[in-house]
Amino acid sequence: MSQKLKLDKSMAMYEEALKTVPGAVAGIRRPYNFVQGEYPIYFEHGKGGRITDVDGNEYIDYLCAYGPIIIGYREEEIDKAVYKQVSEKGFCFSLTQPVQNDLVLKLKEVIPSCEMVALVKTGSDATTIAIRVARAYTGKTKIARCGYHGWHDWCVEVKGGIPEKLYEDVLEFHYNDIDSLEAILKANKDDMAAIIITPVGHPLGAPVEMPKPGYLEAVRELADKYHCVLIFDEIRTGFRVALGGAQEYFGVTPDLTTVGKAMANGYAVAALVGKKEVMEVLTKDVFLSSTFFPNSDSIVAALKTIEILQRDKVLDVITAKGNKFASDVQKVIDESTLPVEFSGAPWMPFITFLRDDNGLYKKMRVKFYTELIRRKVFLQPYHHGYICYRHTDEDLAYSAQAIKESLDACKSMV
Repeated sequence: MSQKLKLDKSMAMYEEALKTVPGAVAGIRRPYNFVQGEYPIYFEHGKGGRITDVDGNEYIDYLCAYGPIIIGYREEEIDKAVYKQVSEKGFCFSLTQPVQNDLVLKLKEVIPSCEMVALVKTGSDATTIAIRVARAYTGKTKIARCGYHGWHDWCVEVKGGIPEKLYEDVLEFHYNDIDSLEAILKANKDDMAAIIITPVGHPLGAPVEMPKPGYLEAVRELADKYHCVLIFDEIRTGFRVALGGAQEYFGVTPDLTTVGKAMANGYAVAALVGKKEVMEVLTKDVFLSSTFFPNSDSIVAALKTIEILQRDKVLDVITAKGNKFASDVQKVIDESTLPVEFSGAPWMPFITFLRDDNGLYKKMRVKFYTELIRRKVFLQPYHHGYICYRHTDEDLAYSAQAIKESLDACKSMV
């Protein structure tokens, strides 16, 4: 029988933080996004594919900082490169350091849609400037969107504090449903600035979806037909599905692409890349500036991360591990006969429970993820996970067994 984890320090820190920080911790890291009282709230340190909380509990971590950790925590080769830059040259200046050009050339080398680059800090920065660029380039206003694109006014899911006029021209369509997209384009055919889509579907709390055969190609054709900019939001899929992202893997090239997360193994950098003709509106027509965008610490980290990804064929290893893990977990699920679905293989593993009218799936989800975290496997109930390079075969085998045991604990609920 599983035992509840000792989380006294985490809980005490949380209660103290509530007095001075709204919600104690930010957004998706808040306890209600996990299983309250069962998951830690504060981590102390990480190494490789494991993290340790402030109470000393060590976990195999499949959330990977929500995606940036593509190789592993505290990668010495990357950290040393950053330290060398910081200690010998510095990293924050009034003007740009030459290493920016090195990263831009590397992105041009590996990302199919990349002819020009604008470096930023976060995924939300990148998607928001993509929308601004598309509107300036086309002279049009309306946006068709599919996916999570960040916390800025035009796309954030929680609308508190945002006037409707700031998002009324952003129209949502469903992933893998080409008719829902075409209906939007037809209805607004003279004012469509862009289509922005995650090339792999990852709706919150729902199974990860791969594109149906021909779907991304059809999206590309519609963008051309209605003369709007096609934007791939590859914040999660970039440098993970393939070095050049999902566009390389699936063979469909957008006009603009946003990348971030795994590009620098945890250091804060993102980018908007794309066709020269579209990107050049940033030269004078569109304003983009920030004190910290040119900081070279994260640029150096990105260069070193990409070097390691290429040199060690990291993504091939991750794909092989992810496929083996998926096979093992799917076998466990099939044998359980429970209403459970595994999705996201091989890069973004996610275990979800099939919805039912009586809400049993919610109770089973809480029970399953309670049992799993007690077995020191860190996955999120409402967000897919990730496989990183430092997850060992033993880690993955242990996790598959922990998933089996956690599902077994749910059988009495059916």
